[in-house]
Amino acid sequence: MKELDKKINRHFAGKVVRKDLTKLVKGNAIVPTYVLEYLLGQYCATDDEATIAEGVETVKEILTKHFVHRDEAQLIKAMTREKGSHRIIDKVSVRLNDKKDQYEASFANIGLSRVPIGDAVIKEHQKLLSEGVWCILTLGYFHTDEKDATPWLVEKIKPIQISNVDLEEYKELRASFEKEEWMDVLMQTIGLNPEEFTFRSKLLQLTRLVPFVENNYNLIELGPKGTGKSHIFSELSPHGILISGGEVSKAKLFVNNSTGEIGLVGYWDVVAYDEFAGKTKRTDRGLVDIMKNYMANKSFSRGTQIYGASASMVFVGNTDHSVPYMLRHSNLFEALPQDYYDTAFLDRMHGYLPGWEVQKLRNEMFTGDYGFIVDYLAEVLKELRKEDRSHDYTQFFELSDTITTRDKTSISKTYAGLSKVIYPHGQITEEQAKELLEFAIENRKRVKQQLEKMDETFLEDKVEFSYTIKSTGENKLVETLELLQVGNAPSRKPKEGQQLELETAPEETNAQPKSEGLELEEGQKIIYDNQTGISYNNLFGAYLLGATEIRVVDPYVRLPYQLRNFMELAKLISEKKSPDAEVKLHLVTNNNEDYVQNANDSFKQMAMSLEPLGISFTHEFDENIHDRSIVLNNGWKILLGRGLDIWVKSGGWFDINEYVQERRVCKACEVTFLKN
Repeated sequence: MKELDKKINRHFAGKVVRKDLTKLVKGNAIVPTYVLEYLLGQYCATDDEATIAEGVETVKEILTKHFVHRDEAQLIKAMTREKGSHRIIDKVSVRLNDKKDQYEASFANIGLSRVPIGDAVIKEHQKLLSEGVWCILTLGYFHTDEKDATPWLVEKIKPIQISNVDLEEYKELRASFEKEEWMDVLMQTIGLNPEEFTFRSKLLQLTRLVPFVENNYNLIELGPKGTGKSHIFSELSPHGILISGGEVSKAKLFVNNSTGEIGLVGYWDVVAYDEFAGKTKRTDRGLVDIMKNYMANKSFSRGTQIYGASASMVFVGNTDHSVPYMLRHSNLFEALPQDYYDTAFLDRMHGYLPGWEVQKLRNEMFTGDYGFIVDYLAEVLKELRKEDRSHDYTQFFELSDTITTRDKTSISKTYAGLSKVIYPHGQITEEQAKELLEFAIENRKRVKQQLEKMDETFLEDKVEFSYTIKSTGENKLVETLELLQVGNAPSRKPKEGQQLELETAPEETNAQPKSEGLELEEGQKIIYDNQTGISYNNLFGAYLLGATEIRVVDPYVRLPYQLRNFMELAKLISEKKSPDAEVKLHLVTNNNEDYVQNANDSFKQMAMSLEPLGISFTHEFDENIHDRSIVLNNGWKILLGRGLDIWVKSGGWFDINEYVQERRVCKACEVTFLKN
C-alpha cells in the first residue's frame, strides 16, 4: 500500500474506500458511483483485506437481491406480492396528486407509478419532488377491493446519502496533509491516478468540484470528446443532477406555471447541462432570458412571483475545431447553439475551463488506490457551501482597479471555491493563494477575451487582468495559456534580468526560430503546466551550435520514456553539429539496482548508434547529483529545472504525441541560460 493510502486510512478511518472496488461490485447495475460507494462505505471502509473481501461479497449480494433491473421488474413485483413486502434499490420521484390530495411516488426501474407516500416523508426529503433520488426502500403490497385503490405502498424509505458529517473534524484532519498530498487524495477520490497529471491538470479536474462547494457558481467547459467532462456531475454527488442540454424547459428548470411546482434549481446544488454545444440545436429563447436573470441575480420569476435559489449552473459540451483554429478564425464559444451564443448570457460565466487541456482518459489514468467515499466528500462540500471565502484573497493581493465588478465577482468565486476544496481548514500561504488566484483570473479572462471578439463594445472597458502582491508591491499580469502558446521562441533582445518573453506567430502557432542569426542572450524561460508547442529545438537548439563537448547532468535517465528523451536530445545534437565535426556527449546520471543493468545495456546501444554520426557517447553514474544542466564548450550553460523530463507521459506507440515533441503536454519548469 502506498504511503498516502496508509495515511488517509489512518486519519479518515471508515470514510475511505479502495476505488477499484466499485468496478468489482457494479456488475450490470446501472447506478451512479455514489450509490455503490454508499454501500461500500457500510461494509468496506477499511484497509483490512479480509474485511474488504467479505464486504464486497455482502454488497454484491445486496445488489443482486435488491437492485431493480428493468428486465426483472415483474419478478420483483411478484416477489413483493408473495412476501407482502420487499426491500429494493431504485430511483424515486414524487408528485402531488391534487385531486386526491396525496403525494404519489414513481419508480424508474420497477415501473410503478402513483404509489401513495406519506406527507412526513416528503417534509423530511423534499428532493424527492424533483427529478428523482436513489433510495433504499421497503415496498409493500396489500390488496384491497376499494375502487381505484392501488395495492402498492411505501413502508420505509431512505435516500442513499450520508445523513451528516463532522465538518470541523474534516478541517482538523486536513491540516495533517501537505498540499500535494491532499490534491492527490481528492484526485483518487474522483477515481483518477494523480501520478498521471500535472499540478495544473489536477487543478482543472478539481475545479469541476467548485460548483458543489460554491453557491450560484456558473461554469462552462468545452473541449474534445472523451475527457470526462460530465462524469463528476452524474457520478460524484447526490446533490447534483446531469441533464441533456436539449431536454431543458422553463417549467422543468425553474417553475411550472400550471402546477406551481418549483423546478430543478430549487432542489439541487448543481444543475449540469450535458452535450450543451451544437450550433444546430433548437433552444427556447425565453429560457435563455430567464437563465440570464437567474445567473446574474440568483432569482427568477414565472408569472407574478419571484423565487430565489442557490443552484450552480454547469455547461459542458464538445468543440468542433482545434484551439488554434478557433483563436484565429472564430472564438472559443463558436460551438454553442445560436440562442446561447449571446454575449449577455456568456458574460454570466464565472469561469471557462479549457477542456482541450484535459487529456483523453486512458486506462492507466484511473486509480485503484484509496479515496474518500464520494458521498462523504459530497456532504462535506455541501456543508462548505455555507461559508463565504470570496474576499479571502485580499489578505495577500489586490486586483487591478480596471477589472469590472462582474469580473471581480467571477474571480473571487472561483478562488473561494478552490480554496474550500483544497484548503478547507483555511491554512494557506501567499504562494499557494497565488496559484489559485492566477488560475481563477485566467478562467475569467478566457471568457472576457472571447466576448471582446464577439462584440466590440466589450473593448470599451480597458480591463487589465492583473493583481498586486501586497507584501512586495509587485504587479503581475495574468494571461491565458492558449495565447501564451501562440509563440514559443525566446525573445532576441530581452532586457537585463528579465524573463525571455514568448514571441507571437500570427501564421504558425508553433513556429520555431531559425538558429542561424539568432542573437543568444542570458535569461530565463518559464514553461507552464499543460503548455504545448515546446521542443528541445525551440527551447535551446540554437545554443547547441558550435559545441563539440556536451556534458548532460540529469539524475533521472532510466525509464523507457526518459531514455527516449535523451535519444531525442542526441538526435538534435546530430542535426545542429557540422557534418564533419566530432562531438563528445557525456551523460552523468543516477540509478539503482532495479534499473542499472537495463540502463547500461541501453547506453551501450546508444553509443554504437551515435558513433557513425560523429558523436562519441559516454556515461557515468553519480548518486550525489541533484541539479540538472547541459554544459557546452561553446560558452553556454543551460540549467534545466526538471532535467530532460519536461513532458507528461504520452499514450504510447499509437499516440502522435509520442513522435512529435511540440504536441506533448509540458510539466511546469524553468530553463535558465547562462554564459560561462
